[in-house]
Amino acid sequence: MPFCNIQQYMSKRDPNLVTSGLSGSQSKDGVSVEVNIFRLEDEGQWTLEVVNEKGTSIVWDDQFADDDAAFRTFEQVVADEGMATFLDSANVIPFPGQ
Repeated sequence: MPFCNIQQYMSKRDPNLVTSGLSGSQSKDGVSVEVNIFRLEDEGQWTLEVVNEKGTSIVWDDQFADDDAAFRTFEQVVADEGMATFLDSANVIPFPGQ
């Protein structure tokens, strides 16, 4: 029967989530979204998430070297496609109700 070192186990904890100061609400063309840029405290790569008014979360598969790069990507998507790109469309499959 394997044993684990309880002190080693207890000293391990989940890393904290670091939120970028670039995170926040963004509105344009009558569409508002919440931009979340974050990383785990022990990792250097940043994640970009955009949440629309209906709570739909869009998370980029690729991570970013810094929070500025993540925010620039959001800005570029808005410039290229408009804020409407973050609205729910017919291909969104909702989770079943509880």
